[in-house]
Amino acid sequence: MRHYHEVGLLAEPERRSNGYKQYGVAHLVRVLRIKRLTDLGFSLAQIAAMGDADDHPEEALRTLDAELSETIERLQRIRAELGVIMRDGTPTDLPSDFAPATAQAELSDTDRSLIVVMTRVLGPQSLQAYAELLRDLPPDPNAGAFENLPEDADDRTRQELAERMLPYVREMHAAHPSLATMREDSPRGKGFAQRTMGAAMRDLYNPAQLDVMGRLGTLLREEPPGDRD
Repeated sequence: MRHYHEVGLLAEPERRSNGYKQYGVAHLVRVLRIKRLTDLGFSLAQIAAMGDADDHPEEALRTLDAELSETIERLQRIRAELGVIMRDGTPTDLPSDFAPATAQAELSDTDRSLIVVMTRVLGPQSLQAYAELLRDLPPDPNAGAFENLPEDADDRTRQELAERMLPYVREMHAAHPSLATMREDSPRGKGFAQRTMGAAMRDLYNPAQLDVMGRLGTLLREEPPGDRD
């Protein structure tokens, strides 16, 4: 009751000669009306904003109905995802429609961590393209060499590994040309996606591995057009 007075929902009653507040039927009706509105889902701030029109606040009711509808849809989506996770044993850190693709691919823990970051910054089209890549991903003969590359690997070792990885990476790009436009549909913009993924890669991969990836990019750009078919 004291809080209702403080937020302006309930008028202060007069005090008796003994100092006690004298509540009447009008106060009881008002309190019951507030309780009914909160049971329907209105906050006290929303009720206060209604003023004297809280007996049938049509606009507020329509707004609340729309909010509840969105909440119900969100909860239904969550339940559907939980069902997939419990049924298939998929990881909880990946979207339910993306996790099966990672299960089929032989990914290192580092690569999988990067994918977790990607699912948070890329747009739906980019994620779909990457999921398709993972579903069709053939075994990488140089995956172990890259994963175990020490950070102090010499220049020759890095260059030779990049050259050995080149045919595999080239084949992936040829089979999935949409990879070239990844990040274009990122919800927060291409620049944000690039910065976020770049920071993640610098944290997940050692300097030698990052250097090999840079050399791979250079080799791909330097290829004569006829060699890319």
